This record gives sequence, structure tokens and C-alpha cells, in this order.
Amino acid sequence: MKSLSNRQGLWIGAAACGAGVFWALARGRRRYSFRDKTVLITGGARGLGLELARLFAAEGANLCILARTGSTLKAAERELENYGVRVLALTCDIRERGQVDNVVRRALDYFGRIDVLVNDAGVIEVGPIDRMQIEDYENAMATHAWGTLYTMLALLPHMREHGGGRIVNITSIGAKIGVPHLAPYSMSKFAQAGLSEAFGSEVARDKILVTTVYPGLMRTGSHVNAWFKGRHRDEFAWFAASSATPALSMNAQRAARQMVEACRRGQPELIVTTQARLAVLAKAVMPNFVNHGLRVAAALLPAPGTESSSESHLGWSSRSLWSPSWLTTLADRNIRRNNEERASVGGRS
Repeated sequence: MKSLSNRQGLWIGAAACGAGVFWALARGRRRYSFRDKTVLITGGARGLGLELARLFAAEGANLCILARTGSTLKAAERELENYGVRVLALTCDIRERGQVDNVVRRALDYFGRIDVLVNDAGVIEVGPIDRMQIEDYENAMATHAWGTLYTMLALLPHMREHGGGRIVNITSIGAKIGVPHLAPYSMSKFAQAGLSEAFGSEVARDKILVTTVYPGLMRTGSHVNAWFKGRHRDEFAWFAASSATPALSMNAQRAARQMVEACRRGQPELIVTTQARLAVLAKAVMPNFVNHGLRVAAALLPAPGTESSSESHLGWSSRSLWSPSWLTTLADRNIRRNNEERASVGGRS
């Protein structure tokens, strides 16, 4: 009886020690400070990227924000400088490796170092596969997969030289589940997620911690700058209403805070929104049931229609009786806040 008690005591002691070590490590990761660090954010001039930039700036981080639209960058730069941090705003098409290498060099010359990379730049093309062109898939792959690869390759040598860093790659629930009417987006996000996870497992030995983020729908206001094909007004109405419905979407500021904390901890994976976590769990446990559900969803979405298959319409030009309306209010209120109005002057390419 005595020996049993001793064994129990040893097990309890070992468990307590293990829990203490785990707690200490977790607590140490949470203490990672962004103050005086430099954060580079692709797509940092509007939407979720701008929300993230605000949070990093509020913690005292210097910022390098990249975007394709100059007017959007200038507005974001002026706002972020009000936090009292250094801000470098650079135009860059991340689909072009030469441009990525150039802006990374400029940022390193300006700040001296880059501690955190956030890949948030993205493009959304919504519509049935019968209206998608090869160019739509190529554009999505170039932006999400190749663009993410280019920025990581450009910064890995620097981070290794400086003893580590943080990388956050923002993918999508569309990287876990193939979403109907988002085929190019899902295809490229699956690729981006695989790339992010593969890199993360290898560079951890260099103290570079990669976080792969899988957001569900968020109320960022970016629905007006997505692109729509087929019956584009109907597609936009569905997309905008889904992005604004509390039962389906999440407050963008709250989502951004979760991402910043995951970066601070060096958390390998973060699934944002309860709905997205439930969808991923359901797909793992009942894949056939989820696939049948996706077929039902596809049947409810707008049919291809008779419009030209080669024509894409910006959300701004796809408004209808249903959008904007009371159905989209929660998402629409973030359009101005997150710089999405100015983004409308930018081109698709």
C-alpha cells in the first residue's frame, strides 16, 4: 500500500512538473513583445491587413505595409503614423518576385531588421466554375501561393541571421473545405496552407515560428472589393449578406486580436470563428455529410446565367436591391473604417 502511494506521488509530482514547464513555456511565449519590432504586412493598407496593422502599431511596432494601390497606402500610412511609430508604405505586386525582393531590401535598409512577416494580401473571385477562366485560377495562385512563397524566401535568410522571427500566413476556411463558387480561391488557399505548414515545420529549428491562420467569414468591409462573375448582382448579394450575418461571420477587430495573440505565442495553427471550427470538425468526423451539404449549398447559389464568361464585376458595381440593405449593414459599416472605399479605384491585376 505504501509503495502504491509512493508511485502515485511520483506520478502526481511528474505531472505537476510537466504542467509547470508547459505553463512556463506558454507564459514565456505570451510575453513576446512587439514593441520596437518591425512588422511587414502584405495587403496592409485596407481590410483585415489594416486592422492587424493598427494592433501592432498600438503595441509599439514599426510597420512596413505593402499594397498595389498607392492612394490606399497613403491613407493607411497617415492613420498609422498617429500611433507614434515609424511607417513605411510601399507599392508592391507580390505576384512579381522581383518587386517583392526589392521592397524587402528597401524595408531592411530603412528599419535595419524585420521581425514579423504577415501575409494577408489576397484576391477573391466569386462565381460558378462555368464562368471562371484559367486566368482566374492563375491570378489566385500567383497572389496567395506564389506571393506567400516570395515573401518568405526573401525574409528567411534575414530572420535566420538575427536568431528568429515570426511569420503569419492568413489563409481561409476555404483552405480546409472546398467552397462552391470560390473554386480559384479555395484552390490557391489550399496551396498556401500546405506551403505555410511545410515551411513552419522546417524553420522552427531556426526559432522562426510560423502561424497558419484559417479565418471564417469576417466583417472587414472588403466584400465591396471582391470580384463577381455570372449573375454578379445575385452573387454579390449572397456574399455580402453572408459576410454581414452575425451567425455566420465575426467582428473583424476581434478576429485580428486573436491573430496577433497567436503570432505572439508562435501558435502553429489558428482557426478563427466558431463556425469555421465547427465546419472543420464536421469535415473531419463526417466528411461525406459535409460534402452533401456543400452540394446543397451549391444548388442554392445563383446559376451561371447568360452573361459573358470573361467579364468580372467589382462588388462596388454589383449592388442591387438586396445589397446594400439591412442584410449587409454590419459589414457595410466597416467599408469606410477599413479603407475599402479608396481601394475601389484600384485595378484587378
